[in-house]
Amino acid sequence: MQPELRLSRRNFIGATGAVGLVAPHVLTSGVFGANGKPGANGKLQIALIGCNGMGRGNLKNAAAHPDVVVVGACDVYRKRAEEVAELHKETCKVHTDFREVLARKDVDAVIIATPPHWHALVAIMACEAGKDLYLQKPMTLHLGESLAVRNAVKKHGRICQVGTQIHASENYRRVVELIRAGYLGKIGVARTFNVMNQGPEGVGHDPETKPPEGFDWDFWCGPAPFRPYNAILAKGSYEHGSWMDYSGGWTPGMAPHIIDLPIWAMDLKYPIEVSSSGGRFVVNDDGDAYDNHEVLWRYPNMTLTWMSSLTNSYGFDLHGIPVPKRRLGIYFHGVNGTMYANYGEHRIIPEGDALKDFILPEVVERKKAATEKGARLLYIGAELKPVPETIPPSPGHEVEWIECIKARKLPSCNPNYHLRIDVPIVLSLLSLRLRRSIRFNPETEEIVGDEDAAKKAVPTYRAPWKFPTQYLGA
Repeated sequence: MQPELRLSRRNFIGATGAVGLVAPHVLTSGVFGANGKPGANGKLQIALIGCNGMGRGNLKNAAAHPDVVVVGACDVYRKRAEEVAELHKETCKVHTDFREVLARKDVDAVIIATPPHWHALVAIMACEAGKDLYLQKPMTLHLGESLAVRNAVKKHGRICQVGTQIHASENYRRVVELIRAGYLGKIGVARTFNVMNQGPEGVGHDPETKPPEGFDWDFWCGPAPFRPYNAILAKGSYEHGSWMDYSGGWTPGMAPHIIDLPIWAMDLKYPIEVSSSGGRFVVNDDGDAYDNHEVLWRYPNMTLTWMSSLTNSYGFDLHGIPVPKRRLGIYFHGVNGTMYANYGEHRIIPEGDALKDFILPEVVERKKAATEKGARLLYIGAELKPVPETIPPSPGHEVEWIECIKARKLPSCNPNYHLRIDVPIVLSLLSLRLRRSIRFNPETEEIVGDEDAAKKAVPTYRAPWKFPTQYLGA
């Protein structure tokens, strides 16, 4: 049975009012969210929409802030919402329909951690309801959704942080500073990857076709195509990555964390051309997503690449012990040398002596002696001449969001920034689907010379859900 549309968009607008356009960096609204005033006991009242793994982690981090009280937990599987509410039993109400949460006047902000196919619609409706939002990655699965979320956040003056929490890491900050200080010189290409080995069995097979009691499976499918219940698909974000309609595969799940580093370090805007290839070559499970995906993003002055594999976990310099496991990394190839990094470390391999001016003198002599004995020449951060730490430490991704709500300032991973990460990813999915390259105009944010691709970049939702086309304008 289709979910009853008890709360329409018109009702939301009528209840919350229209919020004007905002300045680029400071949003002139109340101290807190929907009501423009503090909630109970002067605290920010937040609710979680999507009560599985990542959502619970985000909520835990946000709830640790002294100015936060948790007032709602929502999931189409009531058991999950009840488990979260039990952790905040004095204040938290249980919901199974996110529209009930958004209609509450005592909710200032929401954490959206639903499966990815719901992200855009819930985020836009949250903006219309006057709620600030923490939106888990991937931000969206389609170009039209990407632009609509950004535009809705701006139109309604909301504070939005996209959940790429690795952006808050110290290692990423140090890599950005080294790149911007010119240690590698001019960079012509950066390469990124995320690999694992699920084997031919993938996530497996599940004969179960009946959801557990209290699980509204039709609502779970929501705006995406309906399919019979599958317990593996319903389990969590790892499993979602094996189904295209509900996740876009593993690239939207992991690339937001990984391509974030080169985009941040080199201040990349939008790509001008996207070429993608891949398919389901090895895995034979209940899913339908690709098991290998290769992407080439062309920017005006460089190339960025992506590799995703579910069938081989070789991690190059970052491989470590020779056992199957998930591995990821980023390579920056510059005229002075190559830097490779992951979430927690970075190393530099020089091109001859091109890096000599950037290495501590005592290290140069020690490394020279070692290389004469056949050792590999590479440098870690402590062996380099120090770079000023210009990027302040993060208080934590969710805590930053809370502080920005209080100050009405844009957080670091707001949609204006994150679109530069999200748009390349969703265009790579479109290129893979169409089996051809996509050209993109960064100035107009439009697909160029391909009317069919431009049309398919805007999804058609399953009834009764409708894509909010009113947010596609600039």
